[in-house]
Amino acid sequence: MDLASSLREATQRLAQAGVPSPQVDAEMLLAHAAGVSRGELLARVHSGKTVEDADLAQWDKLIVRRENREPLQHLTGTAAFMSFEVKVGPGVFVPRPETQSLVEHAIAQAQVMAVREVGLHIVDLCSGSGVVAISLARAVLHASVVAVEASASAVEYLRQNVDTLAPNITVVESDVVSFGQSVKDASIDMIVANPPYVPLAEVPNDPEVSRYDPVMALYGGEDGLDTVHEIVTLATRALRPGGYLAIEHSNLQGDAVRFTLKEAGLRMVSTELDLVGRERFTQGFQS
Repeated sequence: MDLASSLREATQRLAQAGVPSPQVDAEMLLAHAAGVSRGELLARVHSGKTVEDADLAQWDKLIVRRENREPLQHLTGTAAFMSFEVKVGPGVFVPRPETQSLVEHAIAQAQVMAVREVGLHIVDLCSGSGVVAISLARAVLHASVVAVEASASAVEYLRQNVDTLAPNITVVESDVVSFGQSVKDASIDMIVANPPYVPLAEVPNDPEVSRYDPVMALYGGEDGLDTVHEIVTLATRALRPGGYLAIEHSNLQGDAVRFTLKEAGLRMVSTELDLVGRERFTQGFQS
């Protein structure tokens, strides 16, 4: 069977398994098994070339795992975000494109913030694979960025990604409350976070999320906002006057998060949209 026919068959298998993007995933997994880019793989398909039998056998194993809805990023070991890729796998939250909106707003804000004598101090809480911290460190070269993550499994990926992509970032293994105990009042210019925010009673629809994303990165208490409250408590003490806070949340939590920030005394509170027009994160400024 030629590559084009094999890809059609694999695409059909993934479609029957309910995979949202079966053709792209089939191509990505074959390219990964063959050790080439997706573009090079497609060039081989169109030119009638093939790949090694061992690569095809490895590809079939990957297709079986993807049929079981194991995330594509776990199978390839990487996830794309903004203009770079990070290493991911079991134990760390796979970054989503929706987070890009928070990052773009945070970068724009950091680039216009007044820099104090001690420099610009940015903290990324619940950092996971590190995509938010890395994006900020690469875009705002005069900033000192700290990435804070409580999960030991996630920290392993975080350290690898930081070492490769932004070695100037400081990695701290800690939960929000413990980290806050080590931070001086009014010492931080910006806090950003993509915390766990799924309510305990909710089960995510996608098997990739419910079966494979770490529980610690998903669930945020009864209403999903336990960690959000911890972050706001830290921000009201640790942000300097005029400091910036941005917290990602679900498209159903905008009202609650805006209320929380306003009750804490932050000003100019607003909820911004993600790339598909859904409420995705709420921002505000320290009084």
